[in-house]
Amino acid sequence: MTNKTPQRDDILAALKTVLTPAGQDIVSAGMVKALTIDEGSVRFVFEVPPAQAQDLEVVRTAAQELIQAIDGVGSVSVVMTAHNSPAPPPDLKPGRKSEPTGPQKIPGIEAIIAIASGKGGVGKSTLSVNLAVALAVEGKRVGLLDADVFGPSQPRMLGVSGRPASPDGKTILPLRNHGVTMMSIGLMTNEDEAVVWRGPMLIGALQQMLNQVQWGALDVLIVDLPPGTGDVQMTLAQKAEITGAIIVSTPQDVALIDARKGIDMFNKLGTPILGMVENMSYQICTNCGHREHPFGHGGVKAEAAKMGVPLLAELPLHVDIRIASDSGAPIVVSKPESPQAQAFRTLAKNLIKDGIV
Repeated sequence: MTNKTPQRDDILAALKTVLTPAGQDIVSAGMVKALTIDEGSVRFVFEVPPAQAQDLEVVRTAAQELIQAIDGVGSVSVVMTAHNSPAPPPDLKPGRKSEPTGPQKIPGIEAIIAIASGKGGVGKSTLSVNLAVALAVEGKRVGLLDADVFGPSQPRMLGVSGRPASPDGKTILPLRNHGVTMMSIGLMTNEDEAVVWRGPMLIGALQQMLNQVQWGALDVLIVDLPPGTGDVQMTLAQKAEITGAIIVSTPQDVALIDARKGIDMFNKLGTPILGMVENMSYQICTNCGHREHPFGHGGVKAEAAKMGVPLLAELPLHVDIRIASDSGAPIVVSKPESPQAQAFRTLAKNLIKDGIV
């Protein structure tokens, strides 16, 4: 091996020698997507028709081995995803079993809790990481899946860096810190690199993070969802058995409008709503100790009552929470005795007491 840095044209030229069973090279067939080269690490998405996924696994393996043999290539990651296509007509022939449909239980995971919000900026990711760490402190085996593909923040918040390993090119080994096992698309990309993916690639990536990550035995998997009501939320609800969703909102009406849409989406998908959390509910004045409500107060409580779901917590707005998240040591572990940390600890204890986790 030499220190030569592999060039994009070299990689594409090599991939053009890899043929599909139909005899077409995978580059000309449009199967090579999102090719990136970073200091000898080569990554790309191998996008295939769903019906051919099993047959093309050997082609994916051949492409990975070929690139690995190029001078200057240190590691290779080839993620296979499948296009969405119209569902085939049902097979009505007697004696033939159909494939399982509907949400499936993820082996080894007892409960899955989705943390969702109608809009961005309400503190959903901060809640996800602190709740995950708080449950781990309570002795639970906890996983954290950062499914916010376009804005993955959990690697920074949990203080995790480095790329996940794959011993066989299929199984992905997650990373771990503060007692939490974590996987994120952010571990596969540079921190300032945009993820420019369409729906089928998002869906394929989520399914791989659910089913190909070696989560091990978990009491609960916390899923940090992107804001809104899109492909990722729908895929999670349709493919995995979710224990329930927690809806995060700030007290303002503009946030509650979007929160209602998130609740309506989960209701239509048949996902239970575990409750709502009012984030940035109040702040304590550092000078006089007076409790203030900069964004109003009680809006989420009233909305939860209107929707017939419980209000799980009212969490504070505090600079220490932000500093702790930015530093990679969530407030629950960096200042465990603080009132801010205790608010997350109380939420975790209540979920355990209610038998949800």
